[in-house]
Order: sequence, then C-alpha cells, then structure tokens
Amino acid sequence: MRIELPKYAERFGAVLLHDVQKVYELDGGYWPDEALSNPFHVIRHIEAEKLHQIEKDLAIIIPTKNERLRLLEGVLSGLPHDCLPIVLSNSDTEAIDRFRLECQTVENFCCYAKKKYLIMHQRSEALADLVKNGGYTKLLDEHGLVRNGKAEGMIAGVMLAQLMGKKYVGFVDADNYFPGSVFEYVRIFSAGLSQSSSSHAMVRIQWHSKPKIEGEGLFFAKWGRVSRISNLLLNRLISQYTGFETDVVKTGNAGEHAMSMELALQMDYSAGFSIETHHFVNLMERFGGVNVLPEDVPAMQQGVYLYQIESRNPHLHDAKEDGHVEEMIHQSLSVIYHSPLCTEVVKSEILGELRRLNILKKHELPKAPVKYGSLQFFDFDKTARIWDPVKYGNTQLV
Repeated sequence: MRIELPKYAERFGAVLLHDVQKVYELDGGYWPDEALSNPFHVIRHIEAEKLHQIEKDLAIIIPTKNERLRLLEGVLSGLPHDCLPIVLSNSDTEAIDRFRLECQTVENFCCYAKKKYLIMHQRSEALADLVKNGGYTKLLDEHGLVRNGKAEGMIAGVMLAQLMGKKYVGFVDADNYFPGSVFEYVRIFSAGLSQSSSSHAMVRIQWHSKPKIEGEGLFFAKWGRVSRISNLLLNRLISQYTGFETDVVKTGNAGEHAMSMELALQMDYSAGFSIETHHFVNLMERFGGVNVLPEDVPAMQQGVYLYQIESRNPHLHDAKEDGHVEEMIHQSLSVIYHSPLCTEVVKSEILGELRRLNILKKHELPKAPVKYGSLQFFDFDKTARIWDPVKYGNTQLV
C-alpha cells in the first residue's frame, strides 16, 4: 500500500494526533521501493509482508443485531484471510432464531473459505461466565448476562481477542454493503499500525464519502450528520488547552477503527453510541497529562500515536432514521460534555448545539454516559484456565 505521509500532527500531552493521510495505491507492490527511501518523499510505501504480519495478529470484531445475512457474509468476504473475525451477535433468538441463522451463515462461509472464526451471542450464559471469571462484573446486568448495547459487545470482543492471543483488534460494522470497502478498511488498519514506533497506537478511518440518493442520482457526501458536529467540538476542546485553533480531528465518530491490544486493554469504555467518540476523548483523558494515573505513566513515556487515514472506497450502509441520528449526536456530545477535561466554554457550545437541534429543551442537560473501566485489571489468567473456544463459542479453528 502507498499512503501519504501526514502533513502535520497536533500534540496533546503524550498523545500525537496525526492529520489525515490519503491512500494513493491500495496495492503498492510486494517488494520494497527504493525510490521512496528518499527522506523528502511525501509517499510511504508499506510492504505487503508488513501488512500480512499484522493481519495474522489482528482480530476484527463485528457487532451485529438482526442485520441482513447477506451483508454479514459480505463483510466476512471482505476481510483479509489471515484476520480472525469475532462476531458478537445480539440478534433475536425467539420465534425466528436470527442468531442460529447467523451461525449457519458464518460457518458455511468459513468452511468454504478455510477460515478461522469465532461467533458468540452477547446474551449467552457462556459469555457471561467468562466475564464473571475475569471479575469484570459491571458489564453484567441484573440477570447476570452481558448488557445489551453495541459498546458492550465491542468490549466483550476485545476480551475474546485477548483470550485468542491477538496483538491487535479492529472494529467493523456489519451493515456495510461493499465488501471491497471492508477489505480496504482492514488494510488501512494494518498500514496505520505498521507506522507506529509505540506499542500504544490507534488507527481511525475517515470515509472517502457516504453516498445517498438525491433526486435522480447519487450525492457523495463528505461528512456524516454526526461526524460533522463531533469533529467540530473535539477540535474546540483541544484548542482550549493548546491555545491554538485546530481542525486536526476528522474521525471523532469513526466506527471503523483499530488499536494495538496494549492500548485496547488500557482504554476506558462507554455505553451505547458514544463509544467511538469516547475512545477519542479517553485518549486525551488518560494520556494528555492533565490528570495522570500511575498505571498510565509507562505508556505516556513511550508515547501514544493516533493515525487518521482516508479510504478510497465510499461507505454505504443502511440509512438511519432521524431519531437514531439525534440519539447518536446526543450520546457523542454527552461524552465530551461530561469529560473532566471539558471547559465551560465547550460545555456552553455543546448545550447550544443540542438545543439548536431540538435534542434538548432549554433547561435540560446531556445525560451522563454509562462508563466501564479498562480491561487491564481483567483476570485473563483465571479466565484462560476455563477458556475453550469450541465449548464457549461457535468456532472453527483450521
């Protein structure tokens, strides 16, 4: 792959936020390109061997809930072969058992593809047993099962990826219509992670465009309705601390993102649709140097790198209703509002935005998000003693 070197980077404490890099070639050739060894060159060639090495250690978590089976199969077909897909389903199991159909779809596809996989239901007792053994009980509800929600499925996916011995973890939504874009996302994950000299790295994808039908044709919108707002206010938050206006944040609400496992285990998480924005905010909370925790010092000394890379493929998924979009905006901005880093100036701007959109009434405040602590205190050693992929999940290890 050939990608543009980042034009500049913004530093927030130990976090280095790289500006967006563009993809020049999805396939940059197998062998090293000596012509690009010139230090003044603006293009970076990432060898195929480096990409494959990362993909062998990369788990792709696919949260799904009652999505079309063909879309799920399409997402699986887009993953590079060496990646391990971990499907976390919260689909219906009564009447028409959607989860059973998903298991059959995944098993059938991976049988023909000779591909390893793991699929579990988010509300299964087996998954809850693993969470209990690890001592991460806040993830469980009053029935002793993993709570409903996309974020909760993503957290469980990180836990399973660690139990499977993976060094990297990425997230891809199950409602993607273009398998080719899924392939590109994962290659971008690998390209971004390969650039980092730190073991604490995150890669976030900026979509090239989001096509939608307008009139009799397609309109390729650059920004989504949620991203446009969350990016603006995240940049305002950074500017409040640096004293310089910035627009470095372009992926504040990116669902497609990846992390090194060391970073994924150290990050805090939040519930619902706020998790993607919370990942961005939590980087600054934990490693920005404003409130330093002893367990974060080693990572801060090494540095935490964030890469934003623009895809070439457009992103096409199911259109969301206005109410769904408003809930996403509310939850995304509430993460910023309730962050200990948020200044009164930014809080005022968030309230003004939410009231302008009629999401909040005049005297209402954003709801505080439910938060989950990091997985670094999860007892993986204890859980590993009972972990059996065949017993606990529908899996095929070939």
